[in-house]
Amino acid sequence: AVPKTRILATGGASHNKKILQVLSDVFNAPVFTIDTANSACLGSAYRAIHGLVAERNVSLADVVKLAPEPSLAVTPTPGAEEV
Repeated sequence: AVPKTRILATGGASHNKKILQVLSDVFNAPVFTIDTANSACLGSAYRAIHGLVAERNVSLADVVKLAPEPSLAVTPTPGAEEV
């Protein structure tokens, strides 16, 4: 089975529920956020860790298991995908 689509929003706009709701409605998918400052830096750090352990066949998915759990911010408005 194909996993259901979800969106992970970070950065300044991720604090604006109206923007997140538009994303959710347009893509008909729930939007999650992570309460982390400097998310771009965090993503770069996980890629760097992955680069260090890549020769041991550790996947990026295994590396990011250490990441903070995202929180559900908004879900699609019923019927929005029809618009």
